[in-house]
Amino acid sequence: MKVILTDNIVRVGVKGDLVDVKPGYFRNFLDPQGKAVKATKENMAELEKMREELKKEEAENRKEAEALKEKIEALTITKQVRVGEDDKLFGSVTNKDIAESLAEEGIEIDRKRIEGVENIEGLGEFVLNARLYEGVNADLKVNVVAEEA
Repeated sequence: MKVILTDNIVRVGVKGDLVDVKPGYFRNFLDPQGKAVKATKENMAELEKMREELKKEEAENRKEAEALKEKIEALTITKQVRVGEDDKLFGSVTNKDIAESLAEEGIEIDRKRIEGVENIEGLGEFVLNARLYEGVNADLKVNVVAEEA
């Protein structure tokens, strides 16, 4: 089923793209959330009019993402965690924890865009991936240290 995306969707496409999706995906997810419309003649004509506007918007979003990338890569998040014997973590460090730490620094990122948290299994320094925009990824440095007793 051909649809026109009205929002950026990870692993599907960006706003304004004409993509082919399964009817159930459109009916159950994209349509109810307003993230896509059917590719009818009327919608295709409207899309052509919006292309210029979308190009300007994309350039602006990419510029903002590049600036945010520089801020993130200059930053090192230090996360204090409780540890047991042999420096094993009690619990885990989640992408929600990382997103909250970034918010404390004034950087708002959706927790779903932070990848690689599952690799944090002990103390040390880790590099995570933050997907900021299509084709713009930032290396986020996280230093996991033992909590002071």
